[in-house]
Amino acid sequence: MGRAKEIIVKVIPSKIANEFVKKHHYSGKVVQNSKLHFGCFLDNRLHGVLSYGYPIDKRKMLGLVNTENKTEGEKWNEFLELNRMAFDSYLPKYSESRCISISFKLIKKQARQIKYIISFADSTQCGDGTIYRASGFKLTMIKKNTDLYLLPNGDIKHSMTIKTNKKLMSKYGSCKNYLNQEHKGYKPIDGFQLRYIYLIDKKATLNCEDIPFSEIDKQGAGMYKGEKITLAERK
Repeated sequence: MGRAKEIIVKVIPSKIANEFVKKHHYSGKVVQNSKLHFGCFLDNRLHGVLSYGYPIDKRKMLGLVNTENKTEGEKWNEFLELNRMAFDSYLPKYSESRCISISFKLIKKQARQIKYIISFADSTQCGDGTIYRASGFKLTMIKKNTDLYLLPNGDIKHSMTIKTNKKLMSKYGSCKNYLNQEHKGYKPIDGFQLRYIYLIDKKATLNCEDIPFSEIDKQGAGMYKGEKITLAERK
């Protein structure tokens, strides 16, 4: 693992984390729901950020995992989404999976109510989740992307940022109405979204499909660093 063992992972303020994410994440954007930020340091400098928070559409995530919690109130607070992961090029090989592992240990120690972590791989613009697979996540969903749109000015808009904007929904009524009126000529971006789950609580079990990684190639969902490429071609 080399110098990856020297990386220090610790909680950092949101301002510092968000500045780093805007600079180094492929989207250039932060997730407003992010509440917990870990900084990854090597040689006394920040070289990576992991941001966790609650999913925007949290209700859809309930029931994906079987835990000992019984009431809905308990289940609302038993998971987090790893919604931003950004690293610069300074860190050595295996750094990402090591940083994820350390952050999980810190969460398990300091937030015992958290039973599992959810994250999504954007196999439309970025990748199919290589780091998640290396970190022990289970693949639980592969679906065609229906949420990303390329605007005429070159910007990319996610449908959820529109649907959760109360002012826009009050004025336009729907995501499609907004796009048709304000960004005529927009185009949906073809690709896939993959959902991964990591079970922090080893007593917990999946209440959804555990999909073999080979299915990524079967469905044509492979992507690495923004390029369409199969898992087989990377070996």
